Amino acid sequence: MTLVADGAARIERYLEHVRVEKRLAQRTVELYALDLAKLSEFAKQAGVEFERVTSAHIRRWVAQMHSGGRSGRGIALILSGWRGFYNWLGREGVVASNPVVDVRAPKAPKPLPKALSVDDSVRLAEFEDGDADPWLEARDAAMVELLYGCGLRVGELVGLDVAASTQARGWVDLEAGEAHVLGKGSKRRTVPVGTKAAQALQHWLAARGAQPTPALFTGRHGTRLTAQSIWARLKRRSRIAGLATPVHPHMLRHSFASHVLQSSGDLRAVQELLGHANITTTQVYTRLDFQHLAKAYDAAHPRAQRKRK
Repeated sequence: MTLVADGAARIERYLEHVRVEKRLAQRTVELYALDLAKLSEFAKQAGVEFERVTSAHIRRWVAQMHSGGRSGRGIALILSGWRGFYNWLGREGVVASNPVVDVRAPKAPKPLPKALSVDDSVRLAEFEDGDADPWLEARDAAMVELLYGCGLRVGELVGLDVAASTQARGWVDLEAGEAHVLGKGSKRRTVPVGTKAAQALQHWLAARGAQPTPALFTGRHGTRLTAQSIWARLKRRSRIAGLATPVHPHMLRHSFASHVLQSSGDLRAVQELLGHANITTTQVYTRLDFQHLAKAYDAAHPRAQRKRK
């Protein structure tokens, strides 16, 4: 039996095994077949039989797939299919070891945080819903200003009280222009509150009036708002404001960080404002900042004009 015919027969036997004995879904079997067809093609090009494939071969083929544009996640799925095939070949006594067992796919780059443009952020912050209940409008506007103006996490916003106390997780000192919050790891930090956020908060406090709960942001029944409620209100507000993307609280935190970094270039300051324990967590915003600079370059530099169509 030729190398190609022998390999094809083993693949068919393996696919029959996963179809009948493992009872995998038909779509899964089809995906396995595609992955093994790729393995067969690589082996054919290298002139090597399946039982003689080594880890060096697998790593070389992974590099080829990666340089060809295959994503790390896609390669990981292919390797998983190959690994299962070689496990089966081992049980069949065809191979002594699995050449895929110690091979890992290239790490996929971490997705960039989703941030709004400056224009969209300001548009959302300045939006006024004339049809909304004035009480709700004042509350929601203050929440947006604190999320975008201070870079707070939604959990930090939820934990704010009207006044400082020994039980308070966080509070806003309007006289000092500061927000005191309890962040991740029970770490406290203080962030400045800008003029617009302070004005929105004063308006909300006047509308809120006296309530038995110490919570700064409450619902109609006087209970502290939940993170889920804030997500829903923000999504609704961004839709009514006409933004193309539904906005969630963490998107405003990302926008805060990105816009401060674009203006100041001070990564350490952004780290402190966000309450990141490690600077590497904050460095993701330098990638957003570079994207912003790259777009400005493509739009303005005379030698970049050829890139645009």
